[in-house]
Amino acid sequence: MNYTDINADTIDKWVDGGWEWSVASTTEAYSAAKKGIWDVLLTPLISVPHHWFLPYLNGERLDGVKLLGLACGGGQQMPIFQALGAQCTVLDYSQRQLDREREVADREGYDINIVRADMTKRLPFDDNCFDIIFHPVSNVYVEDVYHVWNECYRVLRSGGILLAGLDNGLNFLIDDEFIDPPVIKNKLPFNPLKMDIGFRKKMIDNDEGIQFSHTAEEQIGGQLKAGLLLTHLYEDTDNSVLGQYVPLFMATRAIKGSIL
Repeated sequence: MNYTDINADTIDKWVDGGWEWSVASTTEAYSAAKKGIWDVLLTPLISVPHHWFLPYLNGERLDGVKLLGLACGGGQQMPIFQALGAQCTVLDYSQRQLDREREVADREGYDINIVRADMTKRLPFDDNCFDIIFHPVSNVYVEDVYHVWNECYRVLRSGGILLAGLDNGLNFLIDDEFIDPPVIKNKLPFNPLKMDIGFRKKMIDNDEGIQFSHTAEEQIGGQLKAGLLLTHLYEDTDNSVLGQYVPLFMATRAIKGSIL
């Protein structure tokens, strides 16, 4: 199997096991967003500042904004954007994550474009067709993130915004997240496709999927190389043992076009 197929199957299992990123948004959260009370996450703990959605945010609305949730299934963020009036497309390679999106859309009675596709391939969208791309931490499942940034640039309109959640790679230094203090086991960058096949088999057998660390050069430099302009950044962590010692994630805002 291609490694992305392995990852899709793995995430399907996580969803059925109650994975935190597959617990769908509630009717209460959807109703609150319709009243202008909302927050969304690109990284585990810190909500995205609302001003990151400017100039497309009008008051607390995104009416008519064409928004792509890239590798963003699970029924968590898209319902909020739908409630704010955005015209949403969600792309994911996990069928069970997309099932969550359909369940929430059916429950709340809205239409959303749901696309199952592999983001390591050319995205199935025309050039210059989205105002905002919302891309939570997910490119850890992709070896070549330069391709992802190039495709984001292609499908964004001029002036469009890419909001991305990024793993900074430190998660991949350790094998066991429950040991305190953490014990370093791996070298970075972490790429199982360049390791012994037995190591990859162990990851698959443990339902870890095939995951990759990425350097700042790939994550930040890759966006710049694609032609995007970085405007904002913040760091975040999670509730793991390692997360109590160092930040583990970043969120970035970049635009296609000139900074006014």
